[in-house]
Amino acid sequence: MERCFSVSGDSSTPSSPAPPPLSSPPPPSSPPPPAPLLLAPTPPPRQGRPRYAGAMVDVSKWPLFTVLSPREVATVRQACVFGTSANEAIYITHDNEVFVFGLNCSNCLGTGDSLSTIVPKKLDLLRGKKVVSISYGSGPHVLLATEDGDLFAWGHNGYSQLGNGTTNQGVLPVLVTTNLQNKRVRDVACGSHHSMALTQDGEVFAWGYNNCGQVGSGSTANQPSPRRVSSCLQGKTVVGITCGQTSSMAVVDNGEVYGWGYNGNGQLGVGNNGNQLIPCRLAALQGLCIQQIVSGYSHCLALTDEGLLYAWGANTYGQLGTGNKSNQLSPVHVMAEKESRIVEIAACHSTHTSAAKTQSGQVYMWGQCRGQSIVLPHLTHFTTTDDVFACFATPAVMWRLLSMEHDDFLTVAQALRKEFDSAETADLKFSVDGKYIHVHKAVLKIRCEHFRSMFQSHWTEDLQEVIEIDQFSYPVYRSFLQFLYTDTVELPPEDAIGLLDLATSYCENRLKRLCQQIIKRGITVDNAFALLSAAVRYDAEDLEEFCFRFCVNHLTQVTQTGAFWQVDGAMLKEFICRASRCGAFRN
Repeated sequence: MERCFSVSGDSSTPSSPAPPPLSSPPPPSSPPPPAPLLLAPTPPPRQGRPRYAGAMVDVSKWPLFTVLSPREVATVRQACVFGTSANEAIYITHDNEVFVFGLNCSNCLGTGDSLSTIVPKKLDLLRGKKVVSISYGSGPHVLLATEDGDLFAWGHNGYSQLGNGTTNQGVLPVLVTTNLQNKRVRDVACGSHHSMALTQDGEVFAWGYNNCGQVGSGSTANQPSPRRVSSCLQGKTVVGITCGQTSSMAVVDNGEVYGWGYNGNGQLGVGNNGNQLIPCRLAALQGLCIQQIVSGYSHCLALTDEGLLYAWGANTYGQLGTGNKSNQLSPVHVMAEKESRIVEIAACHSTHTSAAKTQSGQVYMWGQCRGQSIVLPHLTHFTTTDDVFACFATPAVMWRLLSMEHDDFLTVAQALRKEFDSAETADLKFSVDGKYIHVHKAVLKIRCEHFRSMFQSHWTEDLQEVIEIDQFSYPVYRSFLQFLYTDTVELPPEDAIGLLDLATSYCENRLKRLCQQIIKRGITVDNAFALLSAAVRYDAEDLEEFCFRFCVNHLTQVTQTGAFWQVDGAMLKEFICRASRCGAFRN
C-alpha cells in the first residue's frame, strides 16, 4: 500500500480566515498558536500499488526560498516550509547536509539558540544522514527520521512531545531512543503537542500531550516517552500515520483506517463527534481499500485504490467539496462525476484548503483559497497539488516534504544544456579565434532559421566538419550557440553589443531583445554613448531610446567621456539636435 498520510485539526470558526483555536480542552499553560504539520516523504508503496510522490519541485514558488541564491537552490534535494506564517524552512542538499532558516520560534530550527536567521544555518549533528521523514507540530516541535531508522527531535517540549522523558526545551536535535531500541523508524508525524513514529515492522508509537486521547493509551494522561499504540491495532501492520492538532490516524496494510483523539468536528469519521481514547475503525469505509489519507485543519480526505475520493469533518469553508458548508460525521463520496480517476489528494494541518490531481494531470482545489470559500472542486491550471498550497493556501506552507530526487532523469531542456559544447556527442565544430565550439547540426537546424538554410545540400557548410567564423569574436559566437541550447545569455554589456550585431544579422529577434536587456542593465556614464551608437547602428529602437534618455539625464558627465568625442560627426550632430529638442540645453 502506498504511504497514506493525514493531518487533522480540531475546530473551525466561520468568522476567522485564519485557523481557529482548538475547541478541545486547552493545555495547562497557553502554548504558541497552532503551526502547520510538515508531512513526511512517502515510504515504499505496497507491491502492486502506484506511487504518486512528488518528483522534482520548483522551490522558487515558495516566497521564503527567494532568499537563497540560484547556486544554493541548485543544491536542494528535499525541502519543507512551515510555521504559522510560513516563516521557517528546512532543506537537505544532495550531499545530505541539513540547513534551516527563518523565525526559529521555540528553537524549532534546532540551531542551539533562539535567534532568527535569514541566512541558512547547517545542522552539523545531522550531517551525512539521509532524511526520509520530517514532521512539524504546533508547539512547535520537529521530528526527523533518517534512512538508518534513527529518530531525532527538537523544539518545544512543554508536554514531553520530544519523547525524552522531560519537559526541557530542545535547542538542538537529540536522538529519541526510549522504547525504540532495535526499532527502525521509517515515518514520523506531529500533532499540536504530541508525536507519533511508525517503525519498519508496522508498529506505531505515540507520546506527548494527551488531553483528548490523541496518544491512544486509553486515558488522558500525558505520555513522557514513546509508548506503543495497541488496542485495535494489535496484530495489524500499519503502513501510514498522521496527526491532527489533537487527533491521530493510521492506515493498515489491508486498507482499513483507524482514528483516535479529538473528534469535535467529526474529523475521525466514526459517525459521531465524541473523542476516542483508543484507535477506532472507520466503519463507513468498510469494503473500501484506502490508499491515501490527508487532513486539513479539521477535515479529512481519503483516496481509495480505485481512485475514489471521500471526505468528512468540518466544512465551514467548503473544504469537503460537497457543494455546501455542512459538517459530515462520516465519509461522503466527492467528485463522483469526474471521469478521470483521482491519483493524489492533498490537505494541510494548518489550512482549510483541499486539492486533488487526476490521472489525466488535472489539478483541482477547493475550500479556503486566498480567503474565498470554494465549495466545489475548481479546475486549476496547475500541474501539481503543491502549486495550490504555494499560491492559494494561508499560510503558504508545504503539505508534504518535497523531494528533488528524480532518478537522474533529465528533461529535454536539461539534456540540451548538458550537451552544449560536448565533443563526445557533437557532429560539427565551429572554429572562432582559433578555438573550437562543439555543436549538433540537428539542434541548430531546429532552433535557428539561419542554420536551417545553411545546412542544405547545396551549401558548402553542409559538408564541412569544421566551419570557420571570422565575423564575430569567440565569446560572442559561443554565447550565441549556447543561447540556442539554453535560451539564456550570460555576457557583459560590452560583449552583448557584438551579440546584438549577430542577432540582427541572423534575424534572431528574441536574442536581440535579450541583448538589449543586458545592455540596459549594464549602462554607465562611461559606456552610455558607445551603447547609444550601437543601438542606432543595429536598429534597436527601444534600446536607442533608453540609451538616449540616459545620456540626456547625465549629459555633463557623458560629454566628458572619450566615447562621446570618438563618434562620427553625423551621429554627434544628430544627438545634439535631438537633445536640444528635448530641452537638454535650457538653463
